[in-house]
Amino acid sequence: MNLLLTATAEQAEVPTIFWIGYFVVIIGVFYLLFYRPQKKEQKKRAALVNSVEVGDSILTTSGFYGIVIDITDEDVIVEFGNNKNCRIPMKKAAIEQVEKPE
Repeated sequence: MNLLLTATAEQAEVPTIFWIGYFVVIIGVFYLLFYRPQKKEQKKRAALVNSVEVGDSILTTSGFYGIVIDITDEDVIVEFGNNKNCRIPMKKAAIEQVEKPE
């Protein structure tokens, strides 16, 4: 009887290679579902921010529409509304959407 119990316990033991393969598959699934799409979105956003030029109409993350009048390395100066005196410097990261003039 004891011999029978030890034989079934040895047969039920899962090989280590199975667990390694299992974790590799799980990591691959997480990569494909989460990391890769996020990197794609970051690349598209960086391309959008880098494509901003003087005279472009932009939408900020806070919902304001404006026209870019000056660009530095990290900041842009945006003119809001019809009043030409309303010029606000803001970070490039605050740009949500860019519309090129025709």
